[in-house]
Amino acid sequence: MFRLIKLIVEFLNNLDRRGTTNGSIPTINPDDKKNIKKLFIIVPIFLGVLAVLSSIYTIEPGEVGVVQRFGKFSSYKSPGLNLKIPLIDKLTKVNVEKVRRIEIGFRSERARVNVLQESLMITKDENIVSAQAIIQWKIKDPGNYLFKVVNPMLTIKNTAEVALRSTVGVTNIDDALTTGRDQIQVKTKEFLQILLDSYSSGVQITDVKLQIVDPPDEVKDAFNEVVRAKEDKERLINEAKGYYEDVIPKARGEAEKMIKEAEGYREQRISTAMGDTSRFNQVYSEYRKDKAVTKSRIYLEKLSEILQKPKKVIGTDSSSGALNLLQLGDIFKD
Repeated sequence: MFRLIKLIVEFLNNLDRRGTTNGSIPTINPDDKKNIKKLFIIVPIFLGVLAVLSSIYTIEPGEVGVVQRFGKFSSYKSPGLNLKIPLIDKLTKVNVEKVRRIEIGFRSERARVNVLQESLMITKDENIVSAQAIIQWKIKDPGNYLFKVVNPMLTIKNTAEVALRSTVGVTNIDDALTTGRDQIQVKTKEFLQILLDSYSSGVQITDVKLQIVDPPDEVKDAFNEVVRAKEDKERLINEAKGYYEDVIPKARGEAEKMIKEAEGYREQRISTAMGDTSRFNQVYSEYRKDKAVTKSRIYLEKLSEILQKPKKVIGTDSSSGALNLLQLGDIFKD
């Protein structure tokens, strides 16, 4: 290489020195002719080697090679060793596996900085919130990504902002601040993908992550009070439901127990009454057959029942008038 450059420099210098002052035609000596022949042999070989080397290239895993021929899209190249036509084909390597991100409403390059022009949005019920999100995306069609959109990054950013504003614009502020965050993320991702596909951007949205959805700083305290009040309301409702679920089953159990006891008592009283009625009918039947005997038997049975209860009998001796105590406990043991 260095020898070739040296020969070219020497040849040009010799051309400058070969003129004569009287206007005669310069002459070339035989040695210079040999050097020129060598030059015409070495230069094409050198250029051929450069052309071969420049036509060989490697596509890394996760990349796709986009080939342009005469400036027009020609083909895609897969990972591995590939060839192209020198000076005719132009190669652009595109990483289709890398997940990129765009920030909406803030920047975090050095320190986190809020961008109010992007984050302030109006909800369905005409309240203002500050929404910040991270959009994660990757390239799914390198040809469309390179040739169909002039500035893909700016297009994705502006479209993501439109999709997020549109989703927040159909969401009430209560849902946006509390339970509707997941729904906002899902709807924003779906709408953003539809818009980018309509632009033939060749971009796939992999995820939309809301960072914050808060009211503006000027009214944040008032909104926080409202949120806390609603949380307290939900807590009290849940506590009441828990108390209801605890007390009502117990009350129903107690009521069922009382009903069962009442039904048992009713059955007992009916059975007792029926038994008493049956015994009365039996006694009455015997009484009708023989009144005197039945009266005596009833009298003796009742007297026997009464005398089984006392343990002591106190009486008077008619002759002496003293009080006599009769121990009946031993007698009634048997």
